[in-house]
Amino acid sequence: MQFKRRQNIQSSDKLLVLVGSKNPVKVQCAENGFIQAFNRPFLAEGINAHSGVSDQPVGDQETLLGAKNRAKHAQEIFPEANFWVGIEGGVDQDENGMFAFAWIYILGQNGKHGQAKTGTFYLPKEVTKLVKEGMELGKADDLVFEKDNSKQQGGSVGILTHGVVNRAEYYQQAVVLALIPFLNTELY
Repeated sequence: MQFKRRQNIQSSDKLLVLVGSKNPVKVQCAENGFIQAFNRPFLAEGINAHSGVSDQPVGDQETLLGAKNRAKHAQEIFPEANFWVGIEGGVDQDENGMFAFAWIYILGQNGKHGQAKTGTFYLPKEVTKLVKEGMELGKADDLVFEKDNSKQQGGSVGILTHGVVNRAEYYQQAVVLALIPFLNTELY
């Protein structure tokens, strides 16, 4: 697969952030997070990058691995970018029920990396049942809440908070947190 930069952007204008997903929510939150963290222009582009994990990762280990794999695969596909970002949503379970979260993994040109996890929130029993039966969370949300492609919109968090927190905002804070080693190079 060949990746092409937007023709109207000169490389000196903005640094390129390559996101290991074409999901517009993930691309937008990465771009917004980089701009917010560095207070300078960035351009984020999405590319199909394999996670190497199940469609619905379970637990921190599998979910973080999926984010790492997406970032590394994006770097292999297009090594000319300035940063590569993997974002992977996962679920886990405790005594209170099933909860959702995401891991963000960022690679820089110099081999430096950063990672951060979003906050967590619990899923309704109907959604949990479908996910336990093997359905991916976004599809379970679509079925239960009668939505269409909700994971490329507000996601579970947007549905359950009635739009108070949308998926892009939810991920953006974790993108900024994953950039801490890049913002404090003398410390990391």
